[in-house]
Amino acid sequence: MSALLAPAPETASAHTRGVDNRLAYLGFALAYLLGHGGTALTYGDAPLLALPTWIPIALLTLGLAIGTTASIVSGVVAQRKMNRDAAREASLIGMAWITGFTGLFLAIMGLVTITGDPSLQTIVWPAASGFLVGLIYLAEGAVRRDPVHYALGTLLIIAAPSALFLPTAAALGALALVGGAAYLVALMLIRRRKFTID
Repeated sequence: MSALLAPAPETASAHTRGVDNRLAYLGFALAYLLGHGGTALTYGDAPLLALPTWIPIALLTLGLAIGTTASIVSGVVAQRKMNRDAAREASLIGMAWITGFTGLFLAIMGLVTITGDPSLQTIVWPAASGFLVGLIYLAEGAVRRDPVHYALGTLLIIAAPSALFLPTAAALGALALVGGAAYLVALMLIRRRKFTID
């Protein structure tokens, strides 16, 4: 297993060090812990925490904005240093985010329309987007030979849809804890590797 996750020599080093995911991981960790966690605590007729519902939504939006912006910036910076083939691979993976979330939006809106239950979005969006992000991380980790990114994607793929087996508040709480912890662990692993930009 360690051999599978070990970066290949030189090429892996360039790919892994070339994309700085630290701020993105921190932003997404905050989105999970404060956004989904806050929604879990304030959800339902008898919430555990009496807060306006807009607060966890605002925290989720802030975390996602930080993570997404950091991902885009670090990807663009890294792409400028890549050769033509590597840059093409990075562009194709970047397009996967747009295509994936467009398809996910259509799928969830179709599900809501068929069932006539808009409340499904409360848990289906976090679970399904976590699954999709995991798939793309898995692809990015494989292309960049980045074991941390690959492992994070693997965990999200398994954990996010598993939350659908739980009641909504518990599912959001589980996503907050597992997803937030996964991003923080990934951040610490990167820091331990003494990440440097080429």
